[in-house]
Amino acid sequence: MPLPMDKKDVVVIGGGPAGLGAALSLEALGLQVTVIDPAPLHVLQNPSFDGREIALTHHTVSLMQSMGVWDRIRPENISVIQEARVENGDENHPLTFDTKGKDEEALGYLVPNFAIRKSLFEEAASREGITILPEQSCEELSCFVDYVTIQIKDQIITAKLAVLADGRFSKTRDRLGIGHHLHDFHRHMMVTRLEHELPHQGVALQWFDKGQTIALLPLNGNVSSIVLSLPPDEMNKVRALDEEAFTADISKRLQNRLGEVKSISTRHVYPLKTVFANRFATRHTALIGDTAIGMHPITAHGFNFAMLGQEILAQEVESGIERGEEIGAVKQLRRYERRLRQKTFPMFTITNTIATLYTREEKGLWMLRKAGMRAANLLKPLKDKVVDQLIDKKRRLPSSSIDTK
Repeated sequence: MPLPMDKKDVVVIGGGPAGLGAALSLEALGLQVTVIDPAPLHVLQNPSFDGREIALTHHTVSLMQSMGVWDRIRPENISVIQEARVENGDENHPLTFDTKGKDEEALGYLVPNFAIRKSLFEEAASREGITILPEQSCEELSCFVDYVTIQIKDQIITAKLAVLADGRFSKTRDRLGIGHHLHDFHRHMMVTRLEHELPHQGVALQWFDKGQTIALLPLNGNVSSIVLSLPPDEMNKVRALDEEAFTADISKRLQNRLGEVKSISTRHVYPLKTVFANRFATRHTALIGDTAIGMHPITAHGFNFAMLGQEILAQEVESGIERGEEIGAVKQLRRYERRLRQKTFPMFTITNTIATLYTREEKGLWMLRKAGMRAANLLKPLKDKVVDQLIDKKRRLPSSSIDTK
């Protein structure tokens, strides 16, 4: 007996932040959107704390405000970054970024991943044009000249556009034969929250020390999120420590930077692997978020690139509709892929290079790092450009409005 058929404008595969963001932007164009995700409804409605604090640029915050998502985040879950600092070992020449002279008090913002997911889900669930199907996975995706079909557990959905947002290890992407570049740093990162004696002054610190990398992210009050990166064997030893031993270990690693510290949350460990898909689109199918670009957390661009990707995709779909094209037409997706690749590939390459350079211990590389830090700190125009990109709130017109190739 054939499965029942349902017709939609768009199907989003993956109900995480990237997928829900895309659903909201595409629904705002008047499209009917279905989101499928294997997680149960209660998990999507109330995601649990996973340790991750997401750094948001001003542009991403502006996008979230326009979607109606930002106001759903509780104020106590929003922390301000006033300065970013990069240090190399015990060198006393840190590379710093701040907003002095920029008419902005915040360099960026930190919001827990679970709070972002919850706010996006709440907004998506409130939209008439969005249907969310929990406990459903894409069993088969078939791409045709004019449409796609997505088979789930008990039905087949026909759509004009499929959006793949099911993570950096996407099985759907692999089944479509879309290859990807995977870089394994052979390190694991632990994320957890610490309460500490000394104030953090709103400074986000990235500290490359010998044998370890530590990020300290300033949260409200005397609380910081610590991101500790270590080789897998050493990380396994740290994650097995009881609370008292862990506190002693982390205090030693921090070299008393924040005074006495106390662990106040669960610990979560993730492998450090980055992904860059060979293609961001195929017939009536687009890749966004980690499915397209899975970033190293060192530069905190992951979610910001996910939001950028869904914004560009919605812009290209909207411009295509205005020109009389079908949703998900080849020209739209080619423009989407070109624009997103231009925006992300340089930063992906730079980030991987930095992460590799700053986690290897050869003496020559250590000296190169020291020289590079000092040189970069003297290049004020370069530092100003980085800050300007972080605090830029503008929503740009789609390039396709003037470029119809």
